[in-house]
Amino acid sequence: MTVAWDRMRNLGRAIGEILYGMALHDMVRAHLRQRGSMEHLFMLITFGDLVGVPIIPPYYCMRLLPFIVPQIHAWRRRLLRERDLTDMLF
Repeated sequence: MTVAWDRMRNLGRAIGEILYGMALHDMVRAHLRQRGSMEHLFMLITFGDLVGVPIIPPYYCMRLLPFIVPQIHAWRRRLLRERDLTDMLF
């Protein structure tokens, strides 16, 4: 009896994944890409002086620093990475 329930559960999961892929996957990817670009822009505006682009006074940036510290290393690596035409495709 449990084998039949497992098969039904697997079938339901497969159907759910297929429907997700057909209906929502592209929207989720676009949303995540837009969120990443907004976070990138926010970090550039607030902490641009780390890479030589001073935009706002450092006092306000220092108040945000405790929230940004875990992301600074990855942000600088993304910002200073070389890009080519194929990066825009994926």
